[in-house]
Amino acid sequence: MRNLIIILMVVFTVLPAKSQELPQLFLDVNQDDLGNVSDEFQEYFFEALKQKGIENYEKAITALEKCLELNTEKAVVYFELGRNYRELENFDLAIANLEKAQELAPENETILVYLFQTYGMTEAYDSAIATVKKLIPLDDAYREDLANLYFLNKDYDLALQLLDELDDDLGTSSYRTSLRRQVYARTNNTGAQIDNLQESIIANPDVEQNYLNLIYIYSEQGEEEEAFRVALELLETNPGSSLAHLALYKFYLNKNDPEAAVASMKIVFESEEIDVESKFKVLNDFLNFVQNNPEYEEELIEVAGKLTEWEDAPKLYEQLGKYYLNKDNRADALKFFELGLKENPGNFDLLRNTLLLQLEFKKFEAARDLSEEALESFPSQPMLYLLQAVALNSLGDFEAAEESLNYGLDYLIEDKRMEFDYYSQLAISYNGMNNAVKAEEFRRKAENLKKEIN
Repeated sequence: MRNLIIILMVVFTVLPAKSQELPQLFLDVNQDDLGNVSDEFQEYFFEALKQKGIENYEKAITALEKCLELNTEKAVVYFELGRNYRELENFDLAIANLEKAQELAPENETILVYLFQTYGMTEAYDSAIATVKKLIPLDDAYREDLANLYFLNKDYDLALQLLDELDDDLGTSSYRTSLRRQVYARTNNTGAQIDNLQESIIANPDVEQNYLNLIYIYSEQGEEEEAFRVALELLETNPGSSLAHLALYKFYLNKNDPEAAVASMKIVFESEEIDVESKFKVLNDFLNFVQNNPEYEEELIEVAGKLTEWEDAPKLYEQLGKYYLNKDNRADALKFFELGLKENPGNFDLLRNTLLLQLEFKKFEAARDLSEEALESFPSQPMLYLLQAVALNSLGDFEAAEESLNYGLDYLIEDKRMEFDYYSQLAISYNGMNNAVKAEEFRRKAENLKKEIN
């Protein structure tokens, strides 16, 4: 059954892994990087960078062609031409220039990455594969990109072989598990896959990935009992396997064996082998489980507390906050949102949810201070000005509230609901400042808007 799949489905792109983090060389060019060139060359080159920066790609290309008239041996010029042509979706000229750049600087990582990406955009996967193979000696992390390209090129056996090698070397990851899942879906030969995996398990019973792949296939086919049997076999063969519990916890939940499910979840959370995304999927299942089985709530909090020591605490706190918010336990939701903000003060959703709950619980000083900090990071968010003004009005600081609201109105665009809230708060501010005329003006504006909204 599909709900037995033990990994998160991730968004699949042509550029999955190492290639998304481009090396800096050639991305930020300064005068020294150009070497011994004339002033005229420099002038044209940096004009090209300026034009590209404001998306005038044709003008950038014209300036770079002037550079080539002065010097044809600079790889960075061909590289920049390739980038500009790619922005214009002229992929033939982009590839031609990137190939020339690579010829002049054969081991430059940035050029190779751009070249293989551009091959991928044109579905020239054989060329992309050959290019990525040149990158692997520079950084072994590009093997994940190679596995992805094998998949795109329909080299499914090579893709699976490389994915297994990566899992053996690095441990499992949700990205690679998702890619393997897509390979299986494309090949659509589950019988042969099952036979092959069963033979591999007999030949190499200590290789956990073969069991996990087989569990996945059985789960996809709706053969729950077979998948459960394989998971138990993995645990019997490898008693210390935490990966077995990544499958077993869900089976136990479906079999209504909560004690065993919770025990498996705890093993997953403590494992160093299991990636963070999979742990958060398990946590989400645990949260859903506790909603229907509140007697396990204390164990959830205990496990969550331990998990914050090992993994991404802000994300965990946010999930717990939303869990309690959905249960209408707003006090605990606020507690976890505030803990999350200590770790990740730049998370806008966390900021907004925390401020709303602080105002609800009349923590006006905390809301005033938090909104002020938040506006340093998000100075154009009208919601933050509004929430700040609510806190300031509640504290009797009407002039500061009026100032905040007038700032925020500059950023408010076609949101009548929020505009109504702004006018209502301005009426409160002016009333507090004993400006009855202004207070009445904005009270009427709010009333008129309310009629439009309704």
